Amino acid sequence: MGVGRFVFTPILPIMIDSANVTPSSGAVIATANYAGYLLGAVLLSVRPGLNSTAAFRAWALVLVLSEIAMAFVDNIPAFSALRLIAGLASAAVFLACASTVARQIGSSPGITFGGVGAGIAASGVLTLVAAQHLSWQQLWIASAVLTAVLIAPALTLQIRAESRLSEHDSGPSPRQRQIWRVLLIAYFLEGLGYIIVGTFLVAAAGGHGNSAVGPAVWIVVGLAAVPATIVWQAVCRRVQMRRALVAAFALQTVSALLPALTENSAVAVVSAVLFGATFMGITMMTLSTAGGLPIGRTAATLTAVYGVGQVLGPLVVAPALGDSYTVAFVVAAVVLALGTTAAVVATRLQHA
Repeated sequence: MGVGRFVFTPILPIMIDSANVTPSSGAVIATANYAGYLLGAVLLSVRPGLNSTAAFRAWALVLVLSEIAMAFVDNIPAFSALRLIAGLASAAVFLACASTVARQIGSSPGITFGGVGAGIAASGVLTLVAAQHLSWQQLWIASAVLTAVLIAPALTLQIRAESRLSEHDSGPSPRQRQIWRVLLIAYFLEGLGYIIVGTFLVAAAGGHGNSAVGPAVWIVVGLAAVPATIVWQAVCRRVQMRRALVAAFALQTVSALLPALTENSAVAVVSAVLFGATFMGITMMTLSTAGGLPIGRTAATLTAVYGVGQVLGPLVVAPALGDSYTVAFVVAAVVLALGTTAAVVATRLQHA
């Protein structure tokens, strides 16, 4: 899922140079992917029965086929339609794995969520190594092959869907409802802010055409994300999850602010480390915190809210995109600062 959903980011600079794609149209294509992710999350929150083993296998196939099809179209509407389908499939794959692992006694969500970072790193390595030898069309086919190889072992999973709140449960208290609402706000702001950084960090780092800087930065994001969720789990055991969540939000705010201040490549690498080290950690900790509340289908609902933020993110900054991405990163930093504030509020409500 990390490859299938995020490989567009390192390929985007190459498509800008070779496929008549502009930064603004790239934002539109990316937004279509996020819209598909939102649709998938909403669909599974309304119809959890669709989150089944057979459906999971079907969506895995759809994800791979959507990548292959990207090599055979050459216009923005077609690119957008295919990335929308990929987003829908990504949401289905993510929620299937997240809900299944959540129901496994003794499982480690940190290891599971780290797989997304590994996929991101793999997509960056693929682009960095193969970009000099393959066209952008061939890169999409190569990414499809990589996705298929990585997802094949997961096809043996027996998927367990999220359940409604049991009729025997008393339901959330007023304070728990407040915590839930604040978590929804924080996670919406995370979706809005993180996706701006995730979409444009590679291009802003100078990864155009033959440059290796952009893909290298994306590899750093993925490599930082691989152990991040396990590290955040350890941090949670030492300082409590609510405080770790605030810290992750604050660090991600810094990751957005740095590329707004300078285009220095070294700073871009630092930003990539902070970004990769936090975005899946925030996802894991938010889902885990919400999962402890007596509320049904928290993962699907949070993912849907997150998806709304992702759809809005590129659209908000697209009109301001030109030769510089500074405004985009400033917007992301402000949004993530608000997310940090919401995380602080949630922390105080939990501690009350």
